[in-house]
Amino acid sequence: MKNSIKLIVFCAILQLISLSTFAQNKAKQIEQLLAKYNEYGQFNGSALVAENGKVIFKKGFGSANFEWNIPNQTDTKFRLGSITKQFTAFLIVKLAEEGKIKLDVPITTYLPDYPKENGDKITIHHLLTHSSGIPNYTASPNFFKDKSRNPVTPEEFVKTFSSLPLEFKPGEKFNYSNSGYFLLGYIIEKISGKSYEQYLQETILTPLKMTSTGFDHSDIIIKKRAAGYEKKGKVIINAYYLDMSIPYAAGSLYSTVEDLYLWDQALYTTKLLSATSMESLFKPYIKAGGGSYGYGWFVEEASNGDKPKLKIIEHGGGINGFNTVISRIPADKNLVVLLNNTGGTILDEMNEGIRAILYNQPLNQPKRSLAFELLDVFSEKGLTAGTDTYKKLKSDPTYGIKEDDMNRVGYELLQNGKKKEAIEVFKINVETFPKSGNVYDSLGEAYLADGNKKLAIENYSKSVELDPSNENGKKVLAEISK
Repeated sequence: MKNSIKLIVFCAILQLISLSTFAQNKAKQIEQLLAKYNEYGQFNGSALVAENGKVIFKKGFGSANFEWNIPNQTDTKFRLGSITKQFTAFLIVKLAEEGKIKLDVPITTYLPDYPKENGDKITIHHLLTHSSGIPNYTASPNFFKDKSRNPVTPEEFVKTFSSLPLEFKPGEKFNYSNSGYFLLGYIIEKISGKSYEQYLQETILTPLKMTSTGFDHSDIIIKKRAAGYEKKGKVIINAYYLDMSIPYAAGSLYSTVEDLYLWDQALYTTKLLSATSMESLFKPYIKAGGGSYGYGWFVEEASNGDKPKLKIIEHGGGINGFNTVISRIPADKNLVVLLNNTGGTILDEMNEGIRAILYNQPLNQPKRSLAFELLDVFSEKGLTAGTDTYKKLKSDPTYGIKEDDMNRVGYELLQNGKKKEAIEVFKINVETFPKSGNVYDSLGEAYLADGNKKLAIENYSKSVELDPSNENGKKVLAEISK
């Protein structure tokens, strides 16, 4: 009997050693992967990966402050952008659980001064699922140029979009809207009698001991806060100023990878919400892209080789100088958090690479961005040299064509008056990603800027055909087709 017990204990120890070795190997692969993205100028930030609820990897890459060469660490604080929305949704569901709010009644129930023509048709549920039809304020013309730098109260800012015509009947479809989540923050204040920031602190951050998370304020000294940067091609510049009263409940939080791990773990418990309320956050309420949207989270499926698909619950964020993602696989309690402070980058690609490592699937190796090579040549040497460089490098296995990078480069050329060069870059994107509505939209815009209305109409039409949610494309198409 004693020998049997010894054998069982011995086998258990061997299993633990084996699991630990596997975790170490995966951590090493993840580090090598992110180090290569950092080398290629595609990741500058902090990362954390958990497997089966346990952290197997966390590390900072690059600089939190380039002027002083201060490195990113795992306790560096980053602006989260739209990851904020999951906290806002959580607070709303918490109020609903306490009986202080109903999700299926018109928002005018709680905001009697909101214009009734729209407000009587829109419910809290519509706001939570981006199905309200309220125009997205960050998509309004010249928003970042004219409005994003000025401090404003929630009450004042709601008035800037509350009377605008709805883009569609509430509940009809998904169309991502920061306006809806801004409005949710304002409703939280009305119902709780506290500021959004205070209610968030008392309801989530303090109970979970998330001491490195909060509502960002540019004027307050926040220790270990990363500076935000953008990239113009390969050149890093300081991000444009954004007053944090503007993103508000749609995007004004900061946090660390370590605090977001605490948040992830809390979502498996009933410490702050009942099991039923917690479950309501992650239901696929409305079709969104290739997946669905819950309350503050995208709900999607990812392939896992010949095994059943993985249910992914995740959300990204983008705000001046920062790009972020938190990705959860609840069935295995796996988590990936990537926080980057050099503007938009390919975090989704990195996330997919880390997931491949976690599930022992084939891994696509990082590639240098061809877009940034083309920007330099098109800018300095012109159309012919740029086209020749593309033909030369497109077959080089160390380079890859990344849709978002090409789009950014095309717009940078367009803004610098290099219309023909911009058209060429957008044409490469169309050729490479023929099923993306966005690439045709960009090409249409470039043709329109160059005075070619016929090709502009052709490309805007293709964009709207591929992406029926492209409301701006529809507006432009209607105007230029007159």
